[in-house]
Amino acid sequence: MFQSTTYQQIICLIFLLSILPNLQAQQLSKDKMGQKKPRLQLATKYQESTVINDYWVSEKLDGVRGYWTGKQLLTRSGNVLSPPKWFVEHWPKVAMGGELWSERGQFEQISACVRRKLADGACWKNLKLMIFDLPQQTNNFTARIATMKQLTQDNSSHYLAMIQQQRVANNAELYAWLNRVVDSHGEGLMLHLASATYQSGRSKNLLKLKRHQDAEAVVIGYSAGKGKYEGLLGALLVKTPEGVIFKIGTGLSDQQRKVAPTIGSVITYKYIGKTQRGVPRFASFLRIKNLH
Repeated sequence: MFQSTTYQQIICLIFLLSILPNLQAQQLSKDKMGQKKPRLQLATKYQESTVINDYWVSEKLDGVRGYWTGKQLLTRSGNVLSPPKWFVEHWPKVAMGGELWSERGQFEQISACVRRKLADGACWKNLKLMIFDLPQQTNNFTARIATMKQLTQDNSSHYLAMIQQQRVANNAELYAWLNRVVDSHGEGLMLHLASATYQSGRSKNLLKLKRHQDAEAVVIGYSAGKGKYEGLLGALLVKTPEGVIFKIGTGLSDQQRKVAPTIGSVITYKYIGKTQRGVPRFASFLRIKNLH
C-alpha cells in the first residue's frame, strides 16, 4: 500500500513539475498583456445599395480609438492608457467606445500624446473622448444615442463628449456631407444601423464611407529626392501584403522627408482604385500605422 501510494505521489510530482513552466509562462503572458482586448464592433465598407434611411450618420474622426471600461481607458488592442486622473475623474462607470480626438489633421500629435507613459499631462488638455457607442448596452442604436446624450449632458467633464449623429435623406445628401468633411481635411463618414444591437467583430450594422480607399504596406526602401527635395526622401518603396511593390512619393511632410519612416515599419496610404496589375492608383502617404 505504501509503495503504491508513494509511486502515485512521485508520478503526480513529476507531472506538476512538467506543467509548472507552462503555467508560469501563461501567467507571465497574462501579466504582460494586462487588460483583455476589448470586444469592438468593426465597420464594413458602405455600398451604394444601402438603404440610407435606416442609418444614423456621423463623421469618422481621425484620432486614436479609445475604450472606457468604466474604470480604465484602453486602446483597441487592449493596452491600458495613462491619462491624467483629472482627464477621467468624472466619467460615468459604464463602458463607452469612442475616439480620442482634438481636431482634424492632428492624428500624429494625438497618437504621440496617448503613447506616453510618463508625462505632465499637458497634451491631454487638448483631447476629448468623443463617444460613438455603448458596447455593453443591449438596446438598439437609436436608444443608445439617447443614452449617450444623457450621459454627456449629465457629466461635468470637459474631456468627454459625443459625436454628432444625424439622419440624411438620400445618397446625394450623404455624399455632399462626405465632400464637405474631406474638403475640410476630415477622414470620412460612419453609418450606424438604427435598429441594430451592438455586435463585436466585423459587422454590416456599422459602415464606413470615404472618398478614398486606404490600405497598409511595409516600407522596404527609399528613393532619393530631386529638385526641391534634393538631399531628402523622394519616395518610399513599399510592399503590400499581396506582394505588390510600388512607390509612394506624395503625402509626406517635410519632416518625414528629413527623417523617413524606418525600413520594416508599416504605413497607411490612401488611393483611388488599382491598375490591372493590382498597383494602387494615386497612392498618397497618410501615416505610420498606430501600433496601439
